[in-house]
Amino acid sequence: MPSSLPLSRRRVLQGTAAGLSYVALGQALTGCGSDGGMDTGTGGGDGPSLARLGPLQAPDGNGLMLPEGFTATAIAEANRLVPNTNLLWHTDPDGGATYATEDGGWVYVCNREFLPGGVNALRFNAAGEIVDGYNILSGARSRINCAGGITPWNTWLSGEEYGLGNIWECDPFGQESATRLRALGTFSHEAAAVDPATNIVYETEDEGDGRFYRFVPDTPNVGGRPDLTIGRLQVMQVLIDAETLDSDDRAVTSVPFAVEWLDVPNPNPVLGGVLTGTATRLQVPESTAFDGGEGIWYHNGQIYFATKGDRRIWAHDIADGTVRVIYDDNWFEDPILDSVDNIVVTPGGDVVVVEDKSGEQDVVAIRPNGELVHLLRLTGHEASELTGPAFSPDGRHFFVNSQRGPNAGGPGLGGVTFQISGPWFG
Repeated sequence: MPSSLPLSRRRVLQGTAAGLSYVALGQALTGCGSDGGMDTGTGGGDGPSLARLGPLQAPDGNGLMLPEGFTATAIAEANRLVPNTNLLWHTDPDGGATYATEDGGWVYVCNREFLPGGVNALRFNAAGEIVDGYNILSGARSRINCAGGITPWNTWLSGEEYGLGNIWECDPFGQESATRLRALGTFSHEAAAVDPATNIVYETEDEGDGRFYRFVPDTPNVGGRPDLTIGRLQVMQVLIDAETLDSDDRAVTSVPFAVEWLDVPNPNPVLGGVLTGTATRLQVPESTAFDGGEGIWYHNGQIYFATKGDRRIWAHDIADGTVRVIYDDNWFEDPILDSVDNIVVTPGGDVVVVEDKSGEQDVVAIRPNGELVHLLRLTGHEASELTGPAFSPDGRHFFVNSQRGPNAGGPGLGGVTFQISGPWFG
């Protein structure tokens, strides 16, 4: 159950922010320096960037290699009560995000990518200590909740990653019941992001021939909470031939390609829990296939998203109506980052990417000038993957999950959530 102390919602403080925690991070770190340099990577931003972190040290007791001056704590472990709460932590922790609270603390929400699914939440005080834990989406109502996304009106969008999956809108503070958003489409949802200038929702699909979607609400109510029950689901078409788009040549794919958005005729081809029509992703044949859509984030007029099949990070410029590749591991002979999954973007425009692969797994930031920064490495968790990256609103803590933990032996058995503390932003 949520804490007996009610936590009222706070309005977004800036129109360019994609959620309250994002604004709070920028405010808490005002005065921290950013990279500068040529903007050849991400779109940059007007907030703080990650500090110049030193080399990674030897693995700690958790198997984490961190820069000097950083410490990691396993704050929640699968099938165990979270300290100071009555919440039994779930296995298979996946997508996550933070939300600022009025007492200077925050809430970290976290999906469960299993059957049953669901979403749990941990509340922290201003000192970074857990003071409560509760469920915000029951596993009896949802399944295989993978990644998700924050909204400008301070809710969590949780995606079900299977063919008949939907998006669920959840209240991080546990005051409102979760709502299924069928209008956002029925497909294998990975993650979602919202443009605060329009309240259009962008969505990734985790299929080898998945599509990149957006939902345009009929009643956007910009600056407030839109009606996400009625609107148009659209799919992206990149106006270039597939051979060019698939090129490994950086000079070819790092330039912007024009795109169009095409209406999906039947966003919910399901009746009684059975697919009764053409799968959503296949209804518009001229739309562009993206190989395994993963994490997504709005920042400074750009929608960043990852595709794991070709190990790329993309940037969709909303105003210009273009898309380009900002990272492809084929551009490098021996890349630090050779897998891409969940992402989070700092106010300064650093795209932080976590990996999903066998063996050692890394967290790497792509700076606005294209430079790669090694944030951490997880060792000894070979059967796992890294998920749920998020910074606390004050910028002092970074949250990430080892989805199955060390030697878990497979899905449904383990998982660990880490809180990594240190001078991330100087």
